[in-house]
Amino acid sequence: MNHCPNQQPMNFSQNSLLKEYPALLTNPLFFGLSEEEILQSIQKLSGITRSYEKGALIYHMGDVVQAMGILLKGQTLIESTDPWGNRTILSSLEAGDYFAETYALLPQEPLMVDVSVSEPALVLFLNLHQLATLTDSQVSAPVPELLQLKQNLLNLCTRKNLILSQRIFHTAPKTIRGRLLSYLSWQAARQNSMYFTIPFSRQQLADYLNVDRSALSAELGKMKREGLIDFQKSDFRILKPES
Repeated sequence: MNHCPNQQPMNFSQNSLLKEYPALLTNPLFFGLSEEEILQSIQKLSGITRSYEKGALIYHMGDVVQAMGILLKGQTLIESTDPWGNRTILSSLEAGDYFAETYALLPQEPLMVDVSVSEPALVLFLNLHQLATLTDSQVSAPVPELLQLKQNLLNLCTRKNLILSQRIFHTAPKTIRGRLLSYLSWQAARQNSMYFTIPFSRQQLADYLNVDRSALSAELGKMKREGLIDFQKSDFRILKPES
């Protein structure tokens, strides 16, 4: 995997970043901040953007980092690989999602996961060292937004823990069908529709659910024939079983 991203200097003289990626305005990291405060915060946290091709490695297990990433476009995978090369996908991230926020706050802790690119991506990196050392007494009039950022970051970390813990529920059932039912039901609830698209290929889904790909495909075929689900590639529909 390529670990040599293309770095693009940020231009803060204009609001081009927010115009091109308006989702930053509603990103939970910047909750409660004005457009001007968002741009100031990105500056103070040494914000830079980096682009990655499909298959690139953003962070490698064992890296010590100080910057969290916000995915501006593309898709990434959070995964763990053991010494024998067995891969486990922990989660999939899309535009607007974030990663490495906890490790960036604890810069002495090495990463326990890989962050890889599954679709060409653009990432905004923010150095959290200043937030990690910030105390209430250090917040003065020129940088009140940093205290708000620190509170928002705590909320992000809590939310991320909930998302990652969801995988425990999906892999708890002993059968492949049980794991599929858990995961697909969760996606339907998350997207508020019986028609939904999952962020995984078949191999990635097998890695996420920790099952054999061939066995997974066979079980999906059985569930389709039994009228439980319908699917085409990554597009799924949950059906009521025929009586």
